[in-house]
Order: sequence, then structure tokens, then C-alpha cells
Amino acid sequence: MKRGFDILAALGGLAVLWPLLLGVGLAVRLGSPGPAIHWSRRVGRDNRIFAMPKFRSMRTDTPDVATHLLEDPERWVTPLGRFLRRSSLDELPQLWSVLVGHMSLVGPRPALFNQDDLVALRTAEGVHRLRPGITGWAQINGRDELPIPEKVKLDAEYLRRMSLAFDLAILARTLRAAIHARGVSH
Repeated sequence: MKRGFDILAALGGLAVLWPLLLGVGLAVRLGSPGPAIHWSRRVGRDNRIFAMPKFRSMRTDTPDVATHLLEDPERWVTPLGRFLRRSSLDELPQLWSVLVGHMSLVGPRPALFNQDDLVALRTAEGVHRLRPGITGWAQINGRDELPIPEKVKLDAEYLRRMSLAFDLAILARTLRAAIHARGVSH
């Protein structure tokens, strides 16, 4: 049932949001040199690597590490990128990943390929069996502000509580958080 909901929601989202996606993509291209979409190597279900699309919010020469690991992260973010990250519009291309089955609307956020500490803790808790999500329980409970062990604790709680009703509640809270740009540090 979760996969069916994901497919219908992703198709509906892409059908309704295509003008916004096109406009944001054009703004990214005009705002800084480089492609509109950045394909990031992420850890997916069963710890398989997949390419996750995001609207590019950082310079093309940014090191491929988690933002919190960058020295002076603000110097890498493009002017439009600040807005895209705070509004979460940079995440919209991930509807494609939901449609093709690499991601779900709700689940643990996919780790970068080199976040070995996060991957190891999630694997120990069984969270690696889930499809990663565009949003998740940890996302609405702190986002960038949470230390890794706390994220994993919340991801494990999501695994235990997972249901369509819980997913719908997380999606509703995600919309509120995105509108208010809560929990985004860069």
C-alpha cells in the first residue's frame, strides 16, 4: 500500500508541479554556472548506492561531503541556493526518485555515500531495510540540527511505528516545517 501511495503521489506531484520545477530549474541555471540538477550519490534501501536528484543549491566545485562537514558551508551555497534550501524546493526533483522506486515520500533521509557512521548505525538498527524518504520522522524533529545518534534513534522509531496514517501525519508536519523553514542550518 505504501508503494502504491508513493507512485500516485509522485505522479500527481509531478503533474501539478511541473511549471514550478521548470521555473526553479531555469532560475538555478541563470543564477550560477552549472547544471540545474545535482545528482548526489546516496545510500538507499539495503545500503545500495543510487543517484538522487536535487536542484543545485551549491557551487559546482563544492566537495562531495555532508554540509555540516564543510569548513565555512555558507561560502559554497549559491544566493538562490539559500532560498531553495530554506524552502525545501531543492528537494522537489526527488519525486522522480520516488516514482522509479529509489525513494519513498516518507522514510529516513538518504545518507551520502561517504557517511559511514550514519550508515553503520542505521544498519545496526535495521533502518537500512527501508526506502529512504524525501521527508521523515527525524526531518520534522530537528532536521540539520540533530546529531547523528539522535537521527538514527528517530529513524528506528519510524521503522517501529510505520503506517500510512503515520506517513500522512509526517507529510502534514513537513509542509508546515517547510513553510516556516524550520531546522535548516545552511
